[in-house]
Amino acid sequence: MNPNTISRAVDLPLTEHARNRMHARRFSYEDIGMVVAYGRTVRVRDAVIYAVGRKETKRFQTEGVDLSEYEGIHVVCSREGSIMTVYRNNDFRGLRPRGKYPTAA
Repeated sequence: MNPNTISRAVDLPLTEHARNRMHARRFSYEDIGMVVAYGRTVRVRDAVIYAVGRKETKRFQTEGVDLSEYEGIHVVCSREGSIMTVYRNNDFRGLRPRGKYPTAA
């Protein structure tokens, strides 16, 4: 992934809540950009969640990108594209599709 993709991810608008959470949890704009650029994308309810887990870390390691420090970071965006909140959680079970007929991403 090129640096332009990461810089575009950082250009996503932040809500005041997201800005407060980011600073309280000591995430940088680079952290957010890396997660949006390299993380998995999951649509849950009316949000789009970008998250970096072990699978992404292992996959991009072969391409020379070290995502280990971003592992577990989730970036929650509205469908319009603004970042609503950011947090770290290593439990990815909430991101799995549920039900008999999961919706396509």
